[in-house]
Amino acid sequence: MILILSDLRDDTVEMVLPKLKRLGVPVTWWDSGDYPARSRITLALGADGARRLMLHTATGTLDLSTVTAVWRRRPTGPTPAAHVSEPTHRTHVDWQAQFLLDGAWDLIPARWLPSRREPERRAHNKIINLARAASLGFAVPETVFTNDPAELVPAYERAGGRLVAKQINSDSFTVDGADHRTYTTVLTRRHLTSRHLLQHEPVILQPYVPKAVELRVIVVGDRVFAAEIDAQASRTAREDWRHYDDDRVRYAAHELPEDVRRRCAELVASFELTYGAIDLIRTPRGEYVFLEINPNGAWAFVEMRTGLPISDAIAEWLARGARDE
Repeated sequence: MILILSDLRDDTVEMVLPKLKRLGVPVTWWDSGDYPARSRITLALGADGARRLMLHTATGTLDLSTVTAVWRRRPTGPTPAAHVSEPTHRTHVDWQAQFLLDGAWDLIPARWLPSRREPERRAHNKIINLARAASLGFAVPETVFTNDPAELVPAYERAGGRLVAKQINSDSFTVDGADHRTYTTVLTRRHLTSRHLLQHEPVILQPYVPKAVELRVIVVGDRVFAAEIDAQASRTAREDWRHYDDDRVRYAAHELPEDVRRRCAELVASFELTYGAIDLIRTPRGEYVFLEINPNGAWAFVEMRTGLPISDAIAEWLARGARDE
């Protein structure tokens, strides 16, 4: 049995399900956002060491001990019942429910993609993954993580006036009530006059790395897929392809040098992950520069735009244990 943990509106899961069906393995797709309001979990540990791990949902009952592989794609957090309306009570239920879920997942004798929660959380930290990449031999930019305004001008001067700022953790927030996300920003001298604002939030400062193309590298188990993203023709996306200006941005499969391919696989494995999305830059001189790894990063757009068979690789990885059973 394969257990997929993700929002039930996740189109990425829909890309993999037909492949799993063709492989003939049973699948349960469940979102932990249904728990505890609409689902029930029971974990029973006997004095003789026996365990009973049961998940009861609106569509049926699953013995979690029969699960051979878990795809922890994009599950939502626990959801208290609607009548639990007092905010501190809802927070209390969230906390208790997450503790039980963590315990349940730890007891399941299954293979995980990309991993259980804690290895993924650690690998997602840009400070940790940049240092790890450097230790494995990747070329990395000189990097400063800081909220000290006194660091900004020296970093700008060392970069020859070509300095970028990034968030330490990419997340959205609201500005005047509207959703907002901060992208890679090329700093100018005008930014230096507001450097006192840096004290309020730590940022990443790096010299601008010239680009021939950017790369999204997807690792699934020991398989490595690379796509090049040429955004230099786009004024919107040239500094950060995540603006998705698809009318002007070119996507294509990319053949990595063997040493870079090997380092990508080693980096993922070093975090005890079985999946990772790695962002690199290939400079005009042909050097591959590491930017970051996202342990649960997007891959569907890579497959749709390049034809790389990533969904097949994910399905085959998940099905392997079930077929062995």
